[in-house]
Amino acid sequence: MKNSRLLTLRADIFNMKKKISGLIYLVIAIIVILSSCRGQNEFAKFPLPNSGILHIDEPDAIGTENIVETKNGSVRNLPLWLRTFLGGGISAVENLEEYSNKYVFISVNEGNNFNALTKWTEFFRTTQDFAVLVSTRIERRFYLTTSFFPDDEYGLFFETIIKKTNSAEYPGVVKEDTHWVRLKQESENGADQPYKYLFFIMTTIEKTDMQTFIRDMMTQVSEEVNATSSQTVAINRLRLTFFEGF
Repeated sequence: MKNSRLLTLRADIFNMKKKISGLIYLVIAIIVILSSCRGQNEFAKFPLPNSGILHIDEPDAIGTENIVETKNGSVRNLPLWLRTFLGGGISAVENLEEYSNKYVFISVNEGNNFNALTKWTEFFRTTQDFAVLVSTRIERRFYLTTSFFPDDEYGLFFETIIKKTNSAEYPGVVKEDTHWVRLKQESENGADQPYKYLFFIMTTIEKTDMQTFIRDMMTQVSEEVNATSSQTVAINRLRLTFFEGF
């Protein structure tokens, strides 16, 4: 009788573990699906690690009606690239004739200290800071491409290439322009709020240069991680489609 109860208890525990495990996988699946449904240029607003840089995936949330001053005076004097970015994101800027053969990266920083933000634009280095922008964009593209369990399909390829692109140097990068806007602030309890500024840095790189660099990096990394034959097939398939929507 005692053994029967013990077996029943063990069976109940086993079934409970199966249910919990199944629930965990379901939650993970939902998160992955929701993440993959976000467009490449849709934004969550979040700071990158160890920096004050912000990415704004929904630039239209700023709203030009909230801008009270710009680097060039009024909102009517916004440069075309920034007006386009605020209205349609990175993809809209890359569709402009001037940048049609380039990848565009726009860094955004916000705060109340005008001098500190000015220094941020002055000290932005294409040899270092640009790598973070590229690595982030590549990582987002991977998430749109990989399956639920990328480690099974690609091995260490995914992790290794993100690390390398985060510290790589990219020849041909151009710091095109910088700009800032001042936003009107809502008062709280009648008290005046400090001005809020958004500073923008636009950098570009020729598409052919970037594509060659990333493809070479993929080849190098796939050899370094000793990819299996099935992983090599997956990596080669990725290389053929990686720049669609990049």
